[in-house]
Amino acid sequence: MVKARAYNPVTGMESLIIIPVSKAQALQRSGRAGREGPGKCFRLFQESEFDKLVDSTVPEIKRCNLSNVVLQLKALGIDDIIGFDFMEKPSRTAILKSLEQLILLGALTDDYKLSDPVGHQMARLPLDPMYSKALIVSRKLKCLEEMLIVVSMLSVESIFFSMREKLEEARAARKGFESSEGDHITLVNVYRAAAECLEKSKNANAKEKTMEKALNRWCRENFINYRSLRHARDVHSQIQGHVQQMGLNLSSCGDDMVLFRRCLTSAFFLNAAMRQPDGSYRALATGQSVQIHPSSVLFRTKPDCVVFNELVRTTQNYVKNLTRIDPLWLAELAPQYYAIEE
Repeated sequence: MVKARAYNPVTGMESLIIIPVSKAQALQRSGRAGREGPGKCFRLFQESEFDKLVDSTVPEIKRCNLSNVVLQLKALGIDDIIGFDFMEKPSRTAILKSLEQLILLGALTDDYKLSDPVGHQMARLPLDPMYSKALIVSRKLKCLEEMLIVVSMLSVESIFFSMREKLEEARAARKGFESSEGDHITLVNVYRAAAECLEKSKNANAKEKTMEKALNRWCRENFINYRSLRHARDVHSQIQGHVQQMGLNLSSCGDDMVLFRRCLTSAFFLNAAMRQPDGSYRALATGQSVQIHPSSVLFRTKPDCVVFNELVRTTQNYVKNLTRIDPLWLAELAPQYYAIEE
């Protein structure tokens, strides 16, 4: 068996499901046993089961969100996306859903051309179109610095970790970074605290290797995944280079996190969820019933309305990486999609 990500373009949901491996994966696994000479592979299932497996794995392009692929093709001047000769052709539904999403984000015009300047700017950033839109919008709302941090932190695996025998210590450490407004501002707090730790080492004239050791120690003390944080810093550096090449000035909203939350709303409006009378949430774009993931800082607070970054299916439909918003902002900041009912 293998855990595989699968994306449903109709619901916009990404699931992590357990499925049987393909024959190609099974053969590849037998070659990963660290052998240095000829040998035998004993499989823990019957040969008749092996014969039932599909020959090869479904290509990723058929089970992922195509928005970025479509945006890049448009930037290359390819207009007929549906007729494009993909090596492995994704479904028509997936392509149409991506085109619809890009129009709503302002990357494409109504006649499916790359918009100017937003579409051209989004195509220059090697990110999910929603993240690209967030960075472009954040320039106007003067919170590009914070959004750059959030996009970098969301581009890596989980920043927090906890060990079963030290659960209480991990929770206490995490509380030092938590924001009552949600997970995005919590991630900004973690990144800035790590930067402060590095700055202290730098001021003490420490060498680069010593600075990294100090950061690693700080990560262990605060139950932060050092490898993920280091990766996030690399991503931050790369995206900052792209942003500066585009002439976008880094600006910070300081302590005014309302501007930052409004910026998140204008970029992630397709990922909004409203609390229902029974305590569950309804994803406004798809009408699905969802729950706040237990890892979120908003898990126990139950805000009225949130925007999220990830919708995953495990035992239930969960939304992850949330920020609390004012529901009236949706109609104000995304009038192309929402309207206020009189």
